This record gives sequence, structure tokens and C-alpha cells, in this order.
Amino acid sequence: MKKPLRTLTLFSVFFFGSHVVSGTSDTHAITLSEEENQLKVMSFNLRNGNANDPSPHSWTERRPTIQSFLESEDADIIGTQEVHHYQVTELDNDLTDYDWIGLGREGGTSGEFMAIYYKSDRFTPVESGHYWLSDTPDVVGSTSWGNSIPRMVTWAKFQEEDTDEQFYFVNTHFDHQSAEAQRQSANLIASKITDYDENLPMILTGDFNAPIGSEPYETLTAENMFQDPWDYAETTMNEDLGTFNNFNDPTGGGADNKIDWVLTRNIQATSIEINDYRNNGQYPSDHYPVIVELELGENAE
Repeated sequence: MKKPLRTLTLFSVFFFGSHVVSGTSDTHAITLSEEENQLKVMSFNLRNGNANDPSPHSWTERRPTIQSFLESEDADIIGTQEVHHYQVTELDNDLTDYDWIGLGREGGTSGEFMAIYYKSDRFTPVESGHYWLSDTPDVVGSTSWGNSIPRMVTWAKFQEEDTDEQFYFVNTHFDHQSAEAQRQSANLIASKITDYDENLPMILTGDFNAPIGSEPYETLTAENMFQDPWDYAETTMNEDLGTFNNFNDPTGGGADNKIDWVLTRNIQATSIEINDYRNNGQYPSDHYPVIVELELGENAE
């Protein structure tokens, strides 16, 4: 097993300062070319493995399906949400082409991770860190806005091995109960942009627990912030779906229930899809992944 890059001591943002595996789904992933400058990213809430979901949706049963699916999709970088430390390490064993960055939201290995998996032969993380979605973002496990559990961001600045191009990847999971926490979390992420090199591309992934058009979404897609590839990508797939299937809804809650997003800044996306793969009725997760292909070196207009 590879040794993951785990930043178990606190680093805040302020520091630097295609093909689907066989199954029953009728949809097919977008076919991607293999040009060097293409970057395929995914946002995927993999479901808390401690939730005791009934068969066939327990973590033990879903794990091989997730492994097959992720290996088949072959994304370059995956922003995951809701996984515990044992899930993170089991995925690390399963996904031999990847390393990962992450920290438990309660510090160390405790609580859920916003783990970022990346192709270790293609990318090098030159900086990475975490901050908490609260009034005290540098305090591990802090909460402020009505959320009963800590919420956080894990980020990394990657360098592409062949081209030396650099970009940021930011991954999060907003609170599921407090609208105020969602609103303030979006404001905090928006304010953090100035802590990064604003000229570099930035990709934001996450389960935002709020749909497109909500106040957090409008904050993050305001002028001079992020763009949504659903608005401008040339190729889209399954735009009529939502992303929360709850293990029983093939529509993912419908088009108005896109609560998982991939947003972009200073980089051009060419395609976006919601992948609704199921393995003979088994959902890999209670969320559908969002998959976006981008062009390194191409700024979005």
C-alpha cells in the first residue's frame, strides 16, 4: 500500500499565506480522449459506512462495486465526501493508481473525511491544507452557524508532472440541516479565494446539501467567483437527474435536486455528467457522482 499524503497537523488556507462497468444502467459515460491537457475530475459522496444501510447497500457490499466503477471511470482527481478513516484506507488499498490527502473533520483520523484522491503518477501536491466552516476556520472541529457537527474544507495545490501546470482542487461537504450554516459556508469559501493565487485554475467539488439556484449556489457562482459547467460545457449528460438517489430513486430526486456540484474558475470544462450507474439494482452510493472533463491551460471565458 502506498503511503498517503496525510496532513494530520493543521494547515489552514491561511498557511500559504470512458466507460461504465457492466450493470443495469441505460446511460453511458462520456467518451473522453486521451490528450495530455485533459483533466477528468469527479465529486462523489460515498455514504457514511457506519450508517448500517440494509443489503445490498452496506459499505462491505458496495465497496467492490465502487472500486470497479472508479477504476473504470479513471478520473484523474476525485473529491470524496462522508467517508470515515477506515473507508479512506480501504479505498487507498483498492485504488492502486492513486494517493490521497485528507483529515478527519474532528481532527486526526476522527470523523468524516473530505479525502481527495489523485493520480500519483501524474500530479504532485505542492501545498495542501484544511479549514473548518465556522467563524474560527483554523480551529479543528469548530462549529458556529447552527450545525451540530463540524463541516470542513480540504484543499490541495497540484502540479501536473509533464507540463508543470498548477491548479487548486477544493473539496467540501456543507451541513444538511442548517440553512444558515450553508449560507455562511458559501460566504467563507468565497472569501478564501483571495488566499490563493487568483490567476491559477481552481476546481471546487462537494456535496452542498443545497440545489442549484439556492443562496449558497448564487454566492459561489456570482461574478468573479466560480462558473458552473452545466451552464457552458459543450457536452452534458443526464441533466434531467438530481444527485441524491437515497438508494431507491433512479431520478436522483429530479433535475431540481442537484445538490452535488463541480464548479470551476479560470479553467474551461468541456463536458459534465451525472453518472447513474447501478450494478444489478445496487447503487454504489446514495448520491450519484458528478464528473467533469476540463482542459488544462484553457481559461473559461
